[in-house]
Amino acid sequence: MTSVPRARRVVSLVPSLTEAVAETAPGLLAGATDWCTRPAGLDVVRVRGTKNPDLPAIVALAPDLVIANEEENRAADLDALRAAGLRVLVTEVRSLPQAFQELERVLVDGCGLARPDWLDAAESAWRDLARRPAPGRRRAVVPIWRRPWMVLGRDTFAGDLLARLGVDQVYADHPERYPRVQLAELRPADLVVLPDEPYRFTVDDGPEAFPGLPAALVSGRHLTWYGPSLTEAPAVLAAALG
Repeated sequence: MTSVPRARRVVSLVPSLTEAVAETAPGLLAGATDWCTRPAGLDVVRVRGTKNPDLPAIVALAPDLVIANEEENRAADLDALRAAGLRVLVTEVRSLPQAFQELERVLVDGCGLARPDWLDAAESAWRDLARRPAPGRRRAVVPIWRRPWMVLGRDTFAGDLLARLGVDQVYADHPERYPRVQLAELRPADLVVLPDEPYRFTVDDGPEAFPGLPAALVSGRHLTWYGPSLTEAPAVLAAALG
């Protein structure tokens, strides 16, 4: 049993954390963003987007806790919620171990819940992956946006997951985390990895921009979300990467 009082009403401003809370304690969420699409059929008050939350609506919900992320949410909005008297828990996730730590901090220390079984299963799935023979390493460019083209750079959660799957992204040493690049100046790579979020790359929208370079279309939820999807992410991503 945890000594932290259990929250009664939570507002989540992060899609992956929304799924994590909803799967762990159905009914605990009072509000979530318009981008919070999991679990399917989630019935809570919507408070607009991650970058433009409806602050009065959040305050009106009178949550015990608002959960956010330093990358997905704006500091000014979180400060405004604190000024309104709300408790705000801000996560930082830039690696798989950090994701596991922050999920426990949100669910156990923040919400006062028991550690969920799915979190144990997720850690086990990634440990099992690490025990397998190391694959031959490949170098990849990993776009996350088009018009303008943006790619994964340094110090990213998605980059850490790919590295554990034998794929090193070629801009990992870039001073920016999500640099803009010119296609004509791309660093040499073995393949291009195209997630379906935040930009929705598809077989008809993305691969054609990289002629001669094999393309792997991957699930953005499994590559960038930290929550229950981590349980199946090793198998899903490995299959997509080939």
